[in-house]
Amino acid sequence: MLDNHKNLVSKIKKPTVKAVIFDLDDTLWPLIPLIHDAERALFDWLQMNAPRIAERHTVESMRDLRQQLVPTDARFAFDLWALRHAMLTQLFSAEETDARRVRGLSDTAMQVFAKARNQVSLYQDVGPALSELGRRFKLGTISNGFADLNEIGLARHFQVSLAAHQFGCAKPDPRIFRAACSALQVEPGQAVYVGDDVLIDVQGAKMAGLQSVWLNRAGRTAVHEADYECRDLSELLIWLQR
Repeated sequence: MLDNHKNLVSKIKKPTVKAVIFDLDDTLWPLIPLIHDAERALFDWLQMNAPRIAERHTVESMRDLRQQLVPTDARFAFDLWALRHAMLTQLFSAEETDARRVRGLSDTAMQVFAKARNQVSLYQDVGPALSELGRRFKLGTISNGFADLNEIGLARHFQVSLAAHQFGCAKPDPRIFRAACSALQVEPGQAVYVGDDVLIDVQGAKMAGLQSVWLNRAGRTAVHEADYECRDLSELLIWLQR
């Protein structure tokens, strides 16, 4: 798949590219170990500050509770922060009668989770590629998660960063892609979107009129309609220079 796309891409005449927009999780850093570490940090905090909850639950059972909550509120489909906060509120409400204390505990627990969630390990190609791309293009991000680029230390690279939980809808909804283009003051056809997910990233970008790049770090085989497929951001740089 990766060898075939290189022959194909040489025949593609790209429109003028003025902006490059990135997904975050599993595109700029690996997600699964990060979430596992954050969930472990949250559970450790519960053991110290809410031991009765920690005695009755595990990391796995709290994941199940979140899934049970998803169909109870339409917002949970795009607001993962609100979903996790609601799960914690449910847990604390079973132990506490003071609503203000429940809210305070839930907020503090979310801060613990968020702090750990922002302790990302960037892929090695990310820093050099963003520095190089930033000299030639407007840069932005769109994410369905709630990573904090200021805390992570990447915010300086991006003129625009949209998160689903703040915007009000999630990828692959075309509205969030078009909003990022509008904020960057480019037409969708002048923007390239780079992400790891064939459905929410590639198809979402295509539906919104952006050029799409499937960042396939793991060398997976999948049917996709991306304008380009690459293994890392150094290959993206080469493609954008053609």
